[in-house]
Amino acid sequence: MTDGTRLVRFLRGLGVRPAGVLLAHASLGGTGLPPGVVRDALLRVLGPAGTLVTPAFTPENSDTSHRHHALTAGLTGHQRAAHRAAMPAFDPGATPCPSVGALADCVRSTPGAVRSTHPQTSFAAIGPRARDLLAVHDLPCHLGERSPLGRLYALDAQILLFRVGFAACSAFHLAEYRQTPPPPRRTYRCVTGGGWVSYEDIVLDDGDFAAIGALLPRTALSEGEFAGKTCTLAGMRDTVDTARREMSGYRGRRHGTSHAEVNGVGNSGGSGRTTPPGDAPGHRPAQEPRDSMSRRCAGSPPGAPAGGPPCASGADNGGTA
Repeated sequence: MTDGTRLVRFLRGLGVRPAGVLLAHASLGGTGLPPGVVRDALLRVLGPAGTLVTPAFTPENSDTSHRHHALTAGLTGHQRAAHRAAMPAFDPGATPCPSVGALADCVRSTPGAVRSTHPQTSFAAIGPRARDLLAVHDLPCHLGERSPLGRLYALDAQILLFRVGFAACSAFHLAEYRQTPPPPRRTYRCVTGGGWVSYEDIVLDDGDFAAIGALLPRTALSEGEFAGKTCTLAGMRDTVDTARREMSGYRGRRHGTSHAEVNGVGNSGGSGRTTPPGDAPGHRPAQEPRDSMSRRCAGSPPGAPAGGPPCASGADNGGTA
């Protein structure tokens, strides 16, 4: 049995739906599988009527990210200006997305793949619904209703976390846009083919994603092990709805919302919690800048090894740059 055939059997057993829409996050290190083999296995299971979607985020072209500030720390004014002038502009047809892993970049670069146009948080897709799913992606909406995540939610796409945990689940960001009260906002800036652009969007924070994922009902998930690590399959609506209720509870409290103003927790039907779930590992205030391209995700347990799977968003604040 070839590696590709073994993976196809595993994915079918996990419950990936033929003819469905699948949002995939993956860490291939330690599998021995080239990204093209994984892509082809996913497409084989989905079949000709199915559509594969991956994040294709590009934080490298921003000067408002924590990563940029770290890279330019200690430089003179002239050196910082030179670094900024050399930063590559986003080109949806050519810009790679190394921060979100080898599978994502493989999907992005596959002939016939479609990519959304956001210069920081684009998605790539292959399949008959790709163009429709990625058609709308407004600049001041990294990962909200006017991004591909809104369409994926409407279709109740499946989410595949292949050898990564919920710290890497970009769908949780959609819940941030829906939480009560809304998160604070900030200014972002990046370079595109038309020059530098500035815009406002919410502050994104993936520091509690792993803990929120642990609160999802196990009955709503399908789990298996591949090459020594857990793989999880979940429905997008249940995942996002639970995350929204959790965030509206303790994050709402943090931003001044009364306990009575938030909705119930998905697991129990009670009120949204007012403290971070399970003392969320790595949780930090949403205003605190962070670079998700650092060697360990903020949502990972302390002591996690360097070079682990990418975080949900691939840029500072768990979102964009």
